Amino acid sequence: MDKLRIIGGQPLHGEVVISGAKNAALPELCATLLTADAVTLTNVPRLRDIATMRSLLDHMGVKTQTHGERGGMGFQAPDTLNPEAPYELVKTMRASVLVLGPLLARFGRARVSLPGGCAIGARPVDQHIKGLQAMGAEIGVEHGYMEARLPAGRTRLKGARITTDMVTVTGTENFLMAAALAEGETVLENAAQEPEIPDLAEMLIAMGAQIEGHGTSRIRIQGVERLHGCSHQVVADRIEAGTFLCAVAATSGDVVLHHARADHLDAVIDKLREAGASIEAGEGFIRVKSQGRLKAQSFRTTEYPGFPTDMQAQFMALNCVAQGNSTATETIFENRFMHVSELMRLGAKIQIDGKVAVVEGVEKLSGATVMATDLRASASLVIAGLVADGETIVDRIYHLDRGYDQMEAKLRTIGANIERVK
Repeated sequence: MDKLRIIGGQPLHGEVVISGAKNAALPELCATLLTADAVTLTNVPRLRDIATMRSLLDHMGVKTQTHGERGGMGFQAPDTLNPEAPYELVKTMRASVLVLGPLLARFGRARVSLPGGCAIGARPVDQHIKGLQAMGAEIGVEHGYMEARLPAGRTRLKGARITTDMVTVTGTENFLMAAALAEGETVLENAAQEPEIPDLAEMLIAMGAQIEGHGTSRIRIQGVERLHGCSHQVVADRIEAGTFLCAVAATSGDVVLHHARADHLDAVIDKLREAGASIEAGEGFIRVKSQGRLKAQSFRTTEYPGFPTDMQAQFMALNCVAQGNSTATETIFENRFMHVSELMRLGAKIQIDGKVAVVEGVEKLSGATVMATDLRASASLVIAGLVADGETIVDRIYHLDRGYDQMEAKLRTIGANIERVK
C-alpha cells in the first residue's frame, strides 16, 4: 500500500496546472451512454475513480479508448449494451449510481448495485429512486441491487416535476440525463447549482438536449427522441484548485494556478483573503501569496455557492497553524471529522462538539505517521505535513488517488519535499 513521505517547512513557489474536475468527468462519462454515436471528452483527470468508471463502461459493452492528447478519451455505447452495473465495480465508488438515469432513459431498464465510496456518512439513493419513479420508472431494491425498468407498453420515460427533499448533486445529474431523452418537459426544483451541473448540461446541449436554467435551482428540460455525439472539455477542478490555494497559503508561498476558475471558488477565496492571503485572479489563472501566520477563520459548509464541504478538511488544516481560534461547522455529512484525530497526532488542538469543530491555532505542528480515512481528509493531512516540522508519513493514500491527479508530483514542481513510498 502506497504512502506519502513529507518533510515539512518548505514554502511553495512556482506554477501548477489544475486538472479537469473529477465530479464533472464522472457524470459526463455516464452521459456517453445516452447515444450510440461517438463522444469525445478532453481534460479528463487521471484518477482511480475515472479508471473505475471506465472499467464499468467497458463491462457494459461501451467501446472506450484513450486519445493521444492530454486527458482525451473516446466512447461509443452500442445498442447491444448490457445495462448492468455489478457490485464488484460499484462497491468502491458512489458516483456509479449515475449510470441509472442514462440506462433507463435509453434502454428502458437497468440493474445497478447499491454504491459504496468514502465513509463520510449516509448518502442515500432514495432521492434518485423517487425522482425516476416520478418519471414513470418502476424501481425496486432486491439483493443489494436497484432493479429499474419502464412499465409494459412504454418506450420512454415521461417528463415530470421533481422536487427533492434535499439538494442532491448526483440526483440532479441523474435527472438531467434521464430527462434529456424523456417524453415531454421535466422541471427540476431545488436543483443543485454546483459548477459541475452546468458543465454536464452544456455537454448534453452539445449532444442535442434542450435545457434551460442550469446553474440555478430550477432547471427545465424538454425531452428529445435522440441525442448525438459531441466533443466536450471537462471543466477545471475547483476542489483541487482550492486544495492548492490552502497549501500555498499555509506554507507562506507564492504560486500561480493555471486553468483554475476563481469564479467557482468565491467562498473559499473570500475566507483566504480574510485570513491575510493575497489572491489575484484573471482569465484561467489564480495567484495566491502569503507571508507569516494567517488569521484563523470560522466557516460553515453548505451547498454551492456556499463554502464547500469538500474544502472543510483542507481549510481546517490551515486553521490549525493560524493565529487565534476558529470553528468549522459541517452541515452536509455527519461523519466528516474523521481527519481531526489524525491532525491531532501532528499537534493540532481541536475539540469536536456535534457538528462543530473548535480549532485553537498553534505556532507549529510536528511530523508523525498519520492515516487517511477519506479523499479530502487525505488532502488535509498532506497540507498539515507540508507545514509540520520534520517527517510526516501519510498512509492509505489510495483515498488521495481517487480524486487528485498526481498530487505529489505537482507539489514537487512547486518546491515541496514529498515522495511516494511504495
